[in-house]
Amino acid sequence: MASTSNTHEPLLRVEDLRVEFNTDDGLVTAVRGVDWELNAGETLGVVGESGSGKSVTSLALMGLIPQPPGKIVSGRALYRGQDLLKMSHNELSHIRGNRIAMIFQDPMTALNPFLTVEDQLTEVTRRHLGLSAKEATFHAIEMLEKVGIPSASKRVFEYPHQFSGGMRQRVMIAMALSCKPDILIADEPTTALDVTIQAQILELMKELQLLEGTAILMITHDLGVIANIAHRVQVMYAGRVVEKATVDELFQNPRHPYTLGLLESAPRVDQLEAELRPIPGQPPDLSKLPAGCSFRPRCPFSIDKCSQVDPPLVDANDGSYACLVNIDEAPRHDATSQVSEDQS
Repeated sequence: MASTSNTHEPLLRVEDLRVEFNTDDGLVTAVRGVDWELNAGETLGVVGESGSGKSVTSLALMGLIPQPPGKIVSGRALYRGQDLLKMSHNELSHIRGNRIAMIFQDPMTALNPFLTVEDQLTEVTRRHLGLSAKEATFHAIEMLEKVGIPSASKRVFEYPHQFSGGMRQRVMIAMALSCKPDILIADEPTTALDVTIQAQILELMKELQLLEGTAILMITHDLGVIANIAHRVQVMYAGRVVEKATVDELFQNPRHPYTLGLLESAPRVDQLEAELRPIPGQPPDLSKLPAGCSFRPRCPFSIDKCSQVDPPLVDANDGSYACLVNIDEAPRHDATSQVSEDQS
């Protein structure tokens, strides 16, 4: 997807976000100094394995981190000049679901099984838009039609269990877009769906973005989703951003070894004969991060200095990356033995 540019102030700017959790295993820093910007009308993809901090970042912005055991240690999240992280619960409740909406990964748990779709859609619009009960019902039907649910005037009175997985996800999208938010946070919105339904949902989100000008924060572990919908990408590993790039630059010229590992371990239509190389080992225990670069134990390009320095982001081409080596020139070794040594 082609990149977009925006010379205006970002719609949402996140600066040095750090989130910690007190656990039985000790203090876990789930998000470590994350910075990014989201412009009006664009899609920013956030990609990484489970435990990389993607979802925790979005929950922090929405004020949904349970405190305790969680705690936002530092950072700012500036939405139209206002810091979301400093807002009271009441102030944030006027923005959440209204100006910033979220689609969760599993619609069956996100939707209330004891309430009809009408009850759940009209609750949002009556609260934030001040619609009457009749107006809210008409609006709910209109939104269901907009997201492609047939016989919306009848189905609006049904319960979530009466919908298929793909249709429930469409209901979630309808709910999220009911108030025409500036920002839509989509947390793994297509993970539980088959490939055909996934493609339909992504196409629907793109169409609605064009119609409404909504900015989308797309959180996923699936690079295929990123290629389909994102303009810019942020790759996260062990709680921090390790690479930022336009979507074209990321796929054509990855700069961080972890990004390269994600690309090499996923099949690509344009490289059907390429050998798939899985990334050895597992993401690190966030309560016991390795010294230096967190990716070092799994990295096929690591050098001795990687165990001493946790590299900052440095600018490169249309983005930035956090690595001490140039993977285009550095020798490659088998990281499997290193993983075995570190885990023994």
